[in-house]
Amino acid sequence: MGSLSLTSIHKAFCFCFLGRAGPAPNLGAPFISDSGAFHPKPFWKILHHFFWYYSTGRTMVDKKRKRGRKNSNSASDGTPETLDHQHPVATPASASSPGFSVPVSTAAAAGETTVDSRAAASRRARKKFKGSSPERRSSRLAELNGDCSAPMNVEDDERVEPPPPPMPSWETVARVVPTMDAVVKVFCVHTEPNFSLPWQRKRQYSSGSSGFIIGGKRVLTNAHSVEHHTQVKVKKRGSDTKYLATVLAIGTECDLAMLTVSNEEFWEGVSPLEFGELPALQDAVTVVGYPIGGDTISVTSGVVSRMEILSYAHGSTELLGVQIDAAINSGNSGGPAFNDKGKCVGIAFQSLKHEDVENIGYIIPTPVIMHFIHDYEKNGAYTGFPILGVEWQKMENPDLRSSVGMAPDQKGVRIRRIEPTAPESYVLKPSDVILSFDGVDIANDGTVSFRHGERIGFSYLVSQKYTGDSALVKVLRNSEILEFNIKLATHKRLIPAHIKGKPPSYYIIAGFVFAAVSVPYLRSEYGKDYEFDAPVKLLDKLLHAMAESVDEQLVVVSQVLVADVNIGYEDIVNTQVLAFNGKPVKNLKSLADMVESCEDEYLQFDLEYQQIVVLKTETAKVATSEILTTHCIPSAMSDDLKT
Repeated sequence: MGSLSLTSIHKAFCFCFLGRAGPAPNLGAPFISDSGAFHPKPFWKILHHFFWYYSTGRTMVDKKRKRGRKNSNSASDGTPETLDHQHPVATPASASSPGFSVPVSTAAAAGETTVDSRAAASRRARKKFKGSSPERRSSRLAELNGDCSAPMNVEDDERVEPPPPPMPSWETVARVVPTMDAVVKVFCVHTEPNFSLPWQRKRQYSSGSSGFIIGGKRVLTNAHSVEHHTQVKVKKRGSDTKYLATVLAIGTECDLAMLTVSNEEFWEGVSPLEFGELPALQDAVTVVGYPIGGDTISVTSGVVSRMEILSYAHGSTELLGVQIDAAINSGNSGGPAFNDKGKCVGIAFQSLKHEDVENIGYIIPTPVIMHFIHDYEKNGAYTGFPILGVEWQKMENPDLRSSVGMAPDQKGVRIRRIEPTAPESYVLKPSDVILSFDGVDIANDGTVSFRHGERIGFSYLVSQKYTGDSALVKVLRNSEILEFNIKLATHKRLIPAHIKGKPPSYYIIAGFVFAAVSVPYLRSEYGKDYEFDAPVKLLDKLLHAMAESVDEQLVVVSQVLVADVNIGYEDIVNTQVLAFNGKPVKNLKSLADMVESCEDEYLQFDLEYQQIVVLKTETAKVATSEILTTHCIPSAMSDDLKT
């Protein structure tokens, strides 16, 4: 046997346990002399010092703090210093190593916590240990952590494998949404009216959107997906056949449409989707559809981030809506949103496009969907969402509340205006304070209790009613509480949000083209930003004007087809007509009737801004036929004005 010194033995121990050699401490004379004689006392002294250092979390060498690393002794919050995976720490009764055993009480007697010290030693050992194999490294760490069953040498077939990576999200979606076969692609050919030239239509175009099958052999999609349709076809997932579809109902306010397919082959092998309850905040949702960018089905996922009364872009109304953070792109419209149980909890219909935001989409929730379906089943047609025809003011100011005689415990909202055509106008009065609707108390800010920790505008209660339903409204009038049973109805707007598929009305005399204003008309004239670009007076009428009768319209001079008879009037565009020959203009038909039956010498049109247009009656009527021929216009008025 060769000569061994304390230094060589210490280096061997350091290499085995630390993966590197270290300087030997001066602990005594060599325990194996040059002659081969064994001296046990220095040997056990070395072993005692070596394992005492490890049990107390100390090291055999002086550590230097590495650049970019936090000093291990300075951390007090338990945060790992590095990104290394932290193995679980065991707490056995004793730590085991070949040939020796250290009781738990040994480390405790030294004034250190056994589990914490072994964990700290484990971290230091991982940072120092670089020269051994992964098998030896995990074995050594297991030994340091007190795992008595960990072998010193681990074979390949006994190696502990890391946990499998998380399943990709698309596999999770495919597992929780087994009903994607009920999602269809909707193909539609649109022919929109031309409001600038109302006697003709625009060039047709095609669009693609999404839909899904529900009970009763019906398909749901968005209203804007089939608006002004001339042909609608649907195709099932994985099929190469497009089936002709018939539009049963279009709900412009809620942006929903119902289709059906007469070909029985379409319904073979498909099951209708089931509807789930209204989702809660942070619930996971999966949007399925056929967005732009491909022909196959697409799946995106997100969570419910907000729920409130939203402005529906297509319907120009406010109904309950759900905001999600899943991507909703063009073509997703009409596609279902599933919960984690595979039930439909909404329909994708619009998204927020802004340079400062991304992935903000909106879905139509199940209460609105079921209202649309039940309305059609109950009445055989879509009748709409009733509203309470009043404008109201918040009562959050205490002086305002006391001025109307409200008690400290009373809450509600003050009525500012009432629509003349609404049934509420017969029983309610301005300055009445609405205290409750159908038994639900209304807060001073106009909200009601919704769910736990949530409040919502009280218009949600009204929207849950159907046309013709009655509701009990409690009001405070002159410090007296009154109750009225009001029959709810849809209301006529002075500037309607839609013309519901009908061609626009028009009337032409002497080159003056008269038209009735609607939201599609404004959008056609001023683009999608019509709310900023349209004339201020038209916008004021759009936002604040109320119809005095159910047949009232806002009539304007849309344009002037230039001719000799109208010289000097060419620049009149989109100007409201107030009266004709001293008589107020109620709607477009009344104007056409008055002009056609006029026997006066002159035709005088009173416009806004105190403008007037005067034409000789006989000359104007003769010039009209010539202007119609020049511009290839088939008739001087639309068909609806002829009856």
